[in-house]
Amino acid sequence: MDLPEVPLMSMLRTRMSWLHQRQDVLSQNVANADTPGFVARDLKPLDFKDTLHATASKASNLTVTDPHHISIRPASSIKFDDVETRDVEANPNGNSVSLEAEMIKVSDTQAQFQAAANIYAKAMTLMKTAIGH
Repeated sequence: MDLPEVPLMSMLRTRMSWLHQRQDVLSQNVANADTPGFVARDLKPLDFKDTLHATASKASNLTVTDPHHISIRPASSIKFDDVETRDVEANPNGNSVSLEAEMIKVSDTQAQFQAAANIYAKAMTLMKTAIGH
């Protein structure tokens, strides 16, 4: 068994990938805080159900023999879509970026990424210990 493909690890990697892409979107918002007409963007939150289905689709031994089983979907069906966020009223120049709100989101995203990375590292250590490495 490949340790990184364990469902817990796969879900953590998906979460970390989403957080990384969110950080990119938020940094673009901060960089364009003074650009006239720029509309702030953010990623849609991850849907646990979609993440679970994508993780299940990676397991080659899952078979749907009953309609109540988890349906298998390709892993490529998970997309990290970004959407316009209008958290604040636009400035007179049409810019809707609030630096304070964006920096709070950046800080929160960084903390969530660090937590996910710590959980990933601890889980890998526990699994390696369990198999005797």
